[in-house]
Amino acid sequence: MPRTIRFDRTREELQFEDTCRQYRDVEGYVFHESELAQFKAVDLKHALQSAARLYEADEMDVFIVEGDEDEFDDEWSPPGPVHISLQKGTLVVQIHVITKSEEFNEETLPDVYRAILAPYLARRRAALRDIEMTVDYHTSPFVWRIDIECNLRNRLVRELYEIGSGAISLLEAAESGELTRETTIELLRAGRADVLIGQPEGPWLDVKSSHYDLDTQHGKISIAQAVARFANAEHGGIVVVGMRGKKVPAGEVIHSVCPVPLDGRTLRRYQSALEHHLYPPPDLLDIEEISDGSGLGIVFLHIPPQPEELKPFLVHGAVVDGRMEGAFISIVRRRGEGSIPITAPAIHSTLAAGRALLRRGQLPDAPQNLEGSP
Repeated sequence: MPRTIRFDRTREELQFEDTCRQYRDVEGYVFHESELAQFKAVDLKHALQSAARLYEADEMDVFIVEGDEDEFDDEWSPPGPVHISLQKGTLVVQIHVITKSEEFNEETLPDVYRAILAPYLARRRAALRDIEMTVDYHTSPFVWRIDIECNLRNRLVRELYEIGSGAISLLEAAESGELTRETTIELLRAGRADVLIGQPEGPWLDVKSSHYDLDTQHGKISIAQAVARFANAEHGGIVVVGMRGKKVPAGEVIHSVCPVPLDGRTLRRYQSALEHHLYPPPDLLDIEEISDGSGLGIVFLHIPPQPEELKPFLVHGAVVDGRMEGAFISIVRRRGEGSIPITAPAIHSTLAAGRALLRRGQLPDAPQNLEGSP
């Protein structure tokens, strides 16, 4: 099978598709990020090894330009913070991170970075290889070079680039506190729930200071409703058990970490409650526990954005005036820091549309007597 990229020793250039790329003096080969999906990681490794043998070099670098593809020039465009390097026969992803934090120095910060990145990389078949400061001075900002070794099997170079970009986003979020749903999950997995302190609860984040009481129907229905709120919302969300919120004039913020007891049955009990009280099962729902090693930790439930055809998610049971009504069905979704019920007209229109498609193969005309209708 022909390789997706190769090194032509006669022309001294990398060739892929209808494109060729020559070595840029001092720096190396330069690609735009949009080109990286065209060739395999193992093929790039072989091509760089051929170039290294010709030039008798221990290291060959591939720089990656980000931004507008139409403005890309492999000779003049400045590279971004992610690049790929062949180092003594091993292909690694290199990232450069700038930190302005005064809390850490060149001795302590590598350990912080290792702790944050380790679970993120492990889930992506990668591992941290080396961290070092690129310039030897002792005041911020510090510029760090981080080498990541990835499993190359069945991977495009684009995937290696995305691993590097994600690592940068994760480290920047840890320092700045500017979080997304994805970086929040990785920080929780890294044992850095403390980074969330001061963050507002909102459309995709909810915290609870203690376990749901899964010995009672009330607790089982409550966790099912918590997940359903995000499953019925547009962007999904995260429920974190083991953190305390605090009301402030602008709403509610995360105030502290308060680890909850964990045992071998914790996750199964959460899963069982959802299996019995939430329908349909949300796609790719992820329930994880992060232990601090003392039998305590946090539990988080990640609810990715759900396909519209699965909505609405129904909870078997409802809490009415503080009482549990097991025969009821409740439908809720997240809005801002709270939740709102899905209205009767919305439920009816969804059911009517489904029936019409089954019976006649077309949607019914819009009803004229709903709220907001002319």
